[in-house]
Amino acid sequence: MATRLNVALVGAGLMGSFHAETLAHRLPGARLAVIADADEPKTRSLIDQLGLDDTRYERDAQAAISSPDVQAVAIATPARFHADLIVMAAQAGKPSFTEKPLTHTVEEADRAIAAVAAAGTFLQVGFQRRFDRGFVRAKQAAEDGTLGQLHLLRSITRDPAVPRPEGPLPYAIFLETMIHDFDVLRWLAGSEPVEVSAMAGSIAWGADPASGALDTAVCTVRFANSALGTADVSFNGAFGYDVRAEVFGTGGMMAVGDGRQDAAELYTPSGVSRPHHSWFKPMFGDAYTAELAHFVECARTGHAPSVTGKDGRESLRMALAAIESVKTGRSVSLA
Repeated sequence: MATRLNVALVGAGLMGSFHAETLAHRLPGARLAVIADADEPKTRSLIDQLGLDDTRYERDAQAAISSPDVQAVAIATPARFHADLIVMAAQAGKPSFTEKPLTHTVEEADRAIAAVAAAGTFLQVGFQRRFDRGFVRAKQAAEDGTLGQLHLLRSITRDPAVPRPEGPLPYAIFLETMIHDFDVLRWLAGSEPVEVSAMAGSIAWGADPASGALDTAVCTVRFANSALGTADVSFNGAFGYDVRAEVFGTGGMMAVGDGRQDAAELYTPSGVSRPHHSWFKPMFGDAYTAELAHFVECARTGHAPSVTGKDGRESLRMALAAIESVKTGRSVSLA
């Protein structure tokens, strides 16, 4: 078990570069063997910045994935490439980790999941909130009966003042951001969603909501165990990055996340202030590391991961149902 797991990373963008650093320097059981990305100068610069003398560059993802020295694959590309890359890894007989969302369509998700099953490998989806210590404690309290029968769940995500992008992915607020909240609600509820209803707007951006360029959204979910969940997302957090959750039941409530960097508060004549996380990597850095550590351990031991392709598929179904609800003004059944 002393031998390190050789991992190929596909994608060297925002999350890819963070995962590269984790695989190279934070996980003793892993070795970043190769990084594949179409942008060669950017990727070679990343390799140099991380001091990775024994990590090679590949332009072609297939070449990186099929390389004989690669034992597992981490995918951090845009979601439209995920299914093909998961299938490539499966056909090469290698387990894969993919950033969220799993895909943008249920059909593509099913294709990827089927390929993994046929190959006898496994797929882990990057829902890092499940590896955050606060969220883990909330899950334990929900499961061990501390909170009694679950009645209400809430998940909140506010990104810090995101400018309206040019040519955004339609309904990205559901497919790329609220996808985390859908997964958290389903995970904490311990039950499958049966009904989804959503409202959304382009309040700060001023776009036509029909375009799908939305900066604000609220969604409600009914679960099979009768619990009710809400999620709300905004791309206009002037004060920084904000992620919170609540689980409320007959036995009490568990609240997670307040954005604090630490417990210190500054008292001055102008008021009381405390430092607040400005971006997602400082808030969830440990959780991102923990999820990759889990992936590496599963790949080395053959154990199934705790976050699977099914989890990615179900959160996607919730996101697509929310989009349909926004378009039609009606709740959508998932039963």
